[in-house]
Amino acid sequence: MTGRLSRISIVLDHPKDVVNVAGVIRVMKNFGLSDLRLVNPDEFDPYRLEGIAHRSRDLINSASNFSSLGDAVADATYVVGTTARARTEGRSYATAADVAPVIAERSVEGRVAILFGREDRGLTNEDLDRCHAVSIIPTDPEYSSLNLAQAALVLAYEVFLAIDGGDMEMPKGRRATRPPTSQELEETFSAIEDGLLAIDFYKARKPEAVMRTLRTVISRAEPDLREARLLAAVGYEIKNYMGRKGVSSSEKPD
Repeated sequence: MTGRLSRISIVLDHPKDVVNVAGVIRVMKNFGLSDLRLVNPDEFDPYRLEGIAHRSRDLINSASNFSSLGDAVADATYVVGTTARARTEGRSYATAADVAPVIAERSVEGRVAILFGREDRGLTNEDLDRCHAVSIIPTDPEYSSLNLAQAALVLAYEVFLAIDGGDMEMPKGRRATRPPTSQELEETFSAIEDGLLAIDFYKARKPEAVMRTLRTVISRAEPDLREARLLAAVGYEIKNYMGRKGVSSSEKPD
């Protein structure tokens, strides 16, 4: 966990359902967030929470409880509220993707608090007034409701990418190899060309036009060395198979 992620607090204002709180805890564990702050939760049962959010005892034990939202964000230098819909015309809103880089930048200087309201009514206008930014997660207007953990997931994911995950190397395939050299790729094209010649594929087609199209398609796919060699093997095997059948490249197969 980086220092900046440790300076981001997830604040749940009057959460109703322990299952939703556990969902948020799982999200926080997924994305390296460690500071959970609860404002007057209806229920906080560490045993139930850990039963739902496995291997999260450290975060559950370190969670802080507050009697007011003001107390929960008192040490924050930047506060981001969340809402499912625009409340007033005078407020500025941003998507999670837009606000995440700002959160990343502000976390260099001090603590950032991300607020989530009660499941049934969200944050009040007064709660949002204390926020420096307000984030909305765009959804289908015919089914716009996200539950608490889902909303936290979107924000946490975007913040993680902005701070710690943007430069992460993506896992490679089990047998991914280096790109082929120009010479290796030419060997692939030559093998394919010879294989197509062996089955008299060209007929009225111009070989150079066919191969130009295949070169374009294969180059666009950016094959690695293993893939290029597999394509070459297809060409070799076609030619060899026709040879075993007694058909030379200059003969038309039966």
